[in-house]
This record gives sequence, structure tokens and C-alpha cells, in this order.
Amino acid sequence: MTFPITSPFAAALTLLFVVLTFAVIKTRQAAKVGLGDGGNPLVLQAMRRQANFVENVPLTLLLMALAEAGGTGATLLTLCGSALLLARLIHPFGIKVGADAQPARIIGAVVTTLVQLVLAVLLIFHRFA
Repeated sequence: MTFPITSPFAAALTLLFVVLTFAVIKTRQAAKVGLGDGGNPLVLQAMRRQANFVENVPLTLLLMALAEAGGTGATLLTLCGSALLLARLIHPFGIKVGADAQPARIIGAVVTTLVQLVLAVLLIFHRFA
């Protein structure tokens, strides 16, 4: 089975993950930190930007793929994928060590969670409807 709607979003999000990974590598090298954050707030910031992505995106893509496999319409899936991509693009800019929650972080987290909720409810509805 192919996933013509989920696949491009998975690819785009993977590219974003690679960017976040390179940012961690670059920040670690500059701070000379091999493992952990070494007490360096910039390393911690880069790590949390990447980790938050890892904590949220795989599950959401799985939900999208399951919804697509279950016959969810292209428009709804495209809206969910677009919202997720936008949320994940802006979210890292709101993670700043030592600062209060930034609007980009809040919006990114809320939109990501709403997409997860919509997809989960949709899957439950498909199962029991």
C-alpha cells in the first residue's frame, strides 16, 4: 500500500529533522560537548528542539498513515499534514533556554496536539462508526 498524502509530509518532516540534528551536532562541536549538554544552555536548547520533534512527529505520522489507510479523505489529511508541518517549522524557534514560553513554542505545541487529537478521534470514529 502506498501513502500518497502522508509520504510527502513524512519526507518534508524528515528534512526538518535532519536540520535539527545538524544544529545539535554543530552546537555540540562549538561547545566541545560529546555527550549530554555539558551544562551548556545552547547545547540543551538544540537538544530540546530536536527531542521535542522526536517526541511528537513519529506518532503523528503514524496516525496520519493509519487514517489514510483507513480511507480518510485527502483534504482532511492534507490539512492535518500541513498544520503539523507548519507547527513543527515554527516550534523550535520558541524553545529558548532561560526564557519564558515563547509564542512560537506555544502555537507549535498546541497545533501539533490538536492534529494528534483530530487524527486519534478520527481513527476511533472509523473503528466504531
